[in-house]
Amino acid sequence: MDNAELLKELRIERHQRDDHDRGPGRWPWIVGGVVMLLVLLGGAGWMLSGHRAVAVQTATAIAPSSNSEAGAVLQATGYVTARRQATVSAQITGTLTAVLIEEGDHVTKDQVLARLDDSAYKAALDTATAQAAAAHALVVQYQAQLAQNLRDTARQQSLAAQGLVSKQAAEQALTLADSTRAQLKSQQKQAMSADAQVIQAKVNFDYCVVRAPFTGVITTKDAQVGEIISPFSAGGGFTRTGVGTIVDMDSLEVDVDVNEAYIGRVKPGMAAEAVLDAYPDWKIPAHVVAIVPTADRGKATIKVRVALEKKDARVVPDMGARVSFLEEKAEATTQVPQGVLVPATAIVQRDGHSVVFVVDGSVVRQRTVNRATQAYGELCLLPAVVKPGDSVVISPPADLHDGSAVQMKTATP
Repeated sequence: MDNAELLKELRIERHQRDDHDRGPGRWPWIVGGVVMLLVLLGGAGWMLSGHRAVAVQTATAIAPSSNSEAGAVLQATGYVTARRQATVSAQITGTLTAVLIEEGDHVTKDQVLARLDDSAYKAALDTATAQAAAAHALVVQYQAQLAQNLRDTARQQSLAAQGLVSKQAAEQALTLADSTRAQLKSQQKQAMSADAQVIQAKVNFDYCVVRAPFTGVITTKDAQVGEIISPFSAGGGFTRTGVGTIVDMDSLEVDVDVNEAYIGRVKPGMAAEAVLDAYPDWKIPAHVVAIVPTADRGKATIKVRVALEKKDARVVPDMGARVSFLEEKAEATTQVPQGVLVPATAIVQRDGHSVVFVVDGSVVRQRTVNRATQAYGELCLLPAVVKPGDSVVISPPADLHDGSAVQMKTATP
């Protein structure tokens, strides 16, 4: 029977009022009905309020680790940078005939990245080679001429000693031999010069092929086939100065800006831990490489170089990162605290005991904390009454009790 029907039963009809006027016999029944109605309404309200879901905020219990940020003495933000990065260009001006790279390509040292039009440089190399060959041919000719002149000189001197020819004839033969010897030396120098020109022409010809200076990854492609490339800017901005940019991924590190008021806490070789903004759950072991000895007067910071001890394809240049500087590097044998970490606000007092409320389906279960908890910043270490992955209620309301229905709003501890 609902409330409306109860009220209808309690309605007093006219003939009932007339009967009442004639005697007081029905008043006790009326009063009793009203009291029963109030009891029923209170009971219904109590049942409805007892089953109404309480809106609570929850957090997930996490297992502690030996590399917890509890050992961090300082945190700073920065970006991933490459210590070895180059914009690859040609050392001569020329037109690109082939570009053999794309963004993301892995290249090795001396791998061909692009080619320039080499027709003019090939012709110059052929010309220099021919001139060098001609110069060496003249050297051979002068060598033969000198040998002949030396033999003639020997005969003239022998005849002059016998009185068969004049001394003047012998002297003229010697002079001719000395002159040929001088011409031979000059031609040998010219041949050496021609060889040098061949080497120069070959170097210029080799410059038509652009190669990777080191092993890395192509991050940008800056030129296309048909464009003119030059080692210096020319042509009113229409000349490209680079084919692409290559980055040595093994040289990646993190550069962070540390407030100069706290730079005394950072030491070279100090253990650290880096977390990329893109992967907040991935903690990368690191250490301090160097403190750059210059300050930024505008930001009042000093740059610190931090080396990453583990690298993979997820780490790329210019990623945002947060670095925690640790007092001492965590050892592999460090014992991990037993229990789970929960927000300190999840622990409340009930009947003189410290308790937490763990979500079990659509209701909560009260768990008593039997011993004192250990603080880790804003988190507390709980014993085995809570398991990793359990959802605990943050700042439980006073009317929350064991078995209460709840509606959750998750928060990260």
